[in-house]
Amino acid sequence: MAETVLAWTGPPWLDAGAPSPVGSWSWESTEHGLMYTLILSPQPILYSYFRSSCSWRVRIALALKSIDYETVPINLVKDGGQQFSKEFQALNPMKQVPALKIDGVTISQSLAILEYLEETRPTPRLLPQDPKKRCLVRMISDLIASGIQPLQNLSVLQQMGQENRLTWAQKVISSGFNALEQVLQNTAGKYCVGDEVSMADLCLVPQVANAERYKVDLTPYPTIRHINKSLLALEAFQVSHPCRQPDTPPELRA
Repeated sequence: MAETVLAWTGPPWLDAGAPSPVGSWSWESTEHGLMYTLILSPQPILYSYFRSSCSWRVRIALALKSIDYETVPINLVKDGGQQFSKEFQALNPMKQVPALKIDGVTISQSLAILEYLEETRPTPRLLPQDPKKRCLVRMISDLIASGIQPLQNLSVLQQMGQENRLTWAQKVISSGFNALEQVLQNTAGKYCVGDEVSMADLCLVPQVANAERYKVDLTPYPTIRHINKSLLALEAFQVSHPCRQPDTPPELRA
C-alpha cells in the first residue's frame, strides 16, 4: 500500500471530526497561510498465528481501536515453525509472534505493541486516566504476560516429553490463576479493573482460552470466569477470536 498525502490550510486536529494526527507531519508557509501536510503510513501489517494468545491480545486492541490492518500468518507448527525462517528472523530476532509493522516501525512483544497503540491512537483508551488504576492494569497485564503465559508457551512445552506437557501446563496455569483470582477480587468491576475494558482484559481472555485448551478446572476461579464471560460478549473479542482468523483451519472455524 502506497503512502497517502493529505493537506490542510490550518491545524486539522483542531477541527471537530478531523483525523487524528498520526503519521508524518510537515508544514510550509503559503499565500493562504500555513499549509499542513500529513503523510499517512501504509496499512499496518500484523504477523500473527491464529492460536497465539499474544497475537490475540493485539488483535483485540486493533479491533477496539478500529484500526484496519493486514494479517500475515506465521504458522508456529508447520514446516518446523515458520517463525524460524530467515525472513521472519530478520523481522523479529526473537522468532516469536506477534510483530506489528506500523508507522514505519516494526514492534514485537505484545505489551509493547499495546502501549504504542495506546500512545498513538488513544481512543478508546486501554489505560485508565487514574494513576493507581493504570498501575493496577499494568500489574495484572504483567502477571499474565510474564508470570503465566510464558511458562506454558509452545516453546517451553516442546522441551518436555509429550506425556508431561498437559500436566505441566495445567500446573503453571492453575498456580498463576490462584494468584490472579485473589488480585481480581480486589480490583474487578465488570472487567479486570473497574467497569472499563483495559489492557488487562486483553491479556485475560486469551489466557483463559489457553486454560480451557489445556483442560484446567476453572471452578475455583469465579471472578476470572465472570469477567471472561462479559468480555467474550463484546464484538472486538469475537472478531479477533482464534476461530475467526484468516489462518484458522477449517475444522476449528466457528
